Formats: sequence, structure tokens, C-alpha cells
Amino acid sequence: MSGPIPDHALIGRAKHIPTAATTPTLSLSPLTLPIPGRLVPLQLRITIPTTGTHLPILLLSHGQGASNNLSSLNGYAPLVTFYSSHGFAVIQPTHLSSKTLLFPPESLIDGPLCWRSRVQDFKDILDRAEDIEAGFEAARGRLDWTSIGVVGHSMGAHTACMLLGAQSKKLNALTHELEIINMIEPRVKAGVLIGAPGCDPGRETQSAMARKVAPFFADTSFKEMRTPALVVFGDEDVPDYLTTRGVEWHRDPYTLSGGRKDLLTVYGAGHIFGGVSGWDAKECDDESVERCEVVARLTWAYLRSQLVEGDGSWEVACEALKGLEGIGMVESK
Repeated sequence: MSGPIPDHALIGRAKHIPTAATTPTLSLSPLTLPIPGRLVPLQLRITIPTTGTHLPILLLSHGQGASNNLSSLNGYAPLVTFYSSHGFAVIQPTHLSSKTLLFPPESLIDGPLCWRSRVQDFKDILDRAEDIEAGFEAARGRLDWTSIGVVGHSMGAHTACMLLGAQSKKLNALTHELEIINMIEPRVKAGVLIGAPGCDPGRETQSAMARKVAPFFADTSFKEMRTPALVVFGDEDVPDYLTTRGVEWHRDPYTLSGGRKDLLTVYGAGHIFGGVSGWDAKECDDESVERCEVVARLTWAYLRSQLVEGDGSWEVACEALKGLEGIGMVESK
């Protein structure tokens, strides 16, 4: 008879943040969905616990880091493993911006980061629920397509913001007027935004690099983002390569948004928050098993309480965090 699945030996004080019992998981990759008009079929990884039904679903949007493979369906194992082993079904696409695809810039209609096609990837996933379950027999009939959250890190957090209701602008080539871009997805009920980009109205504070590869960051409007979300902010996550505004730039999705929002400040965290994008990743400048586990446990608790009626995990986790000096803090509005 098998016993409880042990935690990583280095999670430190994160072990004091309560969570559910760990279960084994199953993963299928790639599940391929042909999408009309997309440069290549949409490839997914789906990870689920071996037991349970009515599993709430998390859509996970990868970032655009320095590693060659993590910015794809192959990344974010620390989060995916935790979420799926504690009761969620996790769906990860490879966005067209991934280094694993590396398309010529001229073939990408919305720039090298493919910011709008990233959002469309998740709309296509939700439209193809039957095909997804048909392609993964172990998941058939076990997923709750009415209980959906989104998790994004870095560029993936911008993708998540757009799904949650943030808006952007585009210059109309004919009228030379700015048009509002609204890609909200009402099927997504809550989100987690880790290391999310902020905005630079007027672009005076935007860096030369950002103006070249991500000018759309400047025009993001968060006030329309009313879907509940947890913004995860690292107090050492300095985005000098994108903006002159400093770490506070990453707080914009919380401070400037409408609706109910929570802000988790993680002390000492850089942009990879201890290693959320992958185990032992070269892009991680603040590697910490404890910090990564803190982020996993607290974001899991938030999503459980948002997506599962009557669940009190978030309140319990926040209370536990108060007793862990030097780890982080939560504020709400």
C-alpha cells in the first residue's frame, strides 16, 4: 500500500501554508487541434489528477523567457504539477511566439510576441472542449467546463489580463484613429497574474526595447478588467528592460483595475519567483524551492476559492501567511 506523496525536502516554511492531499497525475502531450487560419495546428499539454470528477480547469499561458524550451507546453512544471496533483485539470498551449516554433517576424501579423493570437488560442481551446476530451480518454467526462480559471506569467500574464477584461488600442490604418481592442472571455471566471506587465501611458516611460517588441504594453487599460484576479508581485522584479517606472510597474493590474482584486507581494522575488517557469532553469535569477512553493500554494488556494463554491482555502492560506515573517503579504480591494 502506498503512503502519502512527500513534499520536496527544500520547501522550507512553505509547508505551513495548508493545501489538499497530493495525488498522482496523468499528462498527455501533444494534443493537436487544427485551427483554420493559424500558422500551425494548436498543440496542447493536458495534465489531470488520476482521481476525481468535475475537475475545475486552469488555462496556463507561458511567458517569453530566455530558455529555449520552457516558453511552450513543456514549461511551468512546478506550477502544473502542483495544480494538477491538487485537483485541477491544467491545459497549456504552445503560443505562436514560442522559441520552439521561431517563425520569421514578417509572418506574425501581431508582432513577435503574438499578443492577440495568444488570447485567441484560449478562446479556440474553450470552443473545442469536446475534441479535447475525445483526444484524452482519461479526461473524458471528468472536466468541468463551467469552472475555468487562467494563470499567466510575464507575457502570459498579459494574455491572461486580456481574457479577464483588460483592453488595448490599435491604430486604424485607414482612419488613423485609435480603436479599442476588447478580447474578454466570459467563460473565464478568475485569474492569477504572475509578474504581469504594466502600462506606460504616452510611452514616455517605455524602454526602447519595449517600443520595438511590445509597444502594446503601453496602451493596456486595466480599469475594464473586472473579473476577479490575484496579482502576484515580486518586490525585486525590476523591469528596467521594459520601462523606467521600476518594480511598481508590475502592480498596475492591481492598482489600476476595476472589480475585486487581491495582491500577493512575495518578498525577495525576482521575475521567475523562485523558479515557476521550470526546475533549475537558467533564466531564474532568484532560484528558491521555498519561494516557488509559496507561490504555488497561495495561487492554488486563491483559484480553489474562486472556482469551487464554498471553498475556504484562500482565507486559510492568507491566515497562515501572516505567521510566516519575511515571506510575503496579501492585500485586497
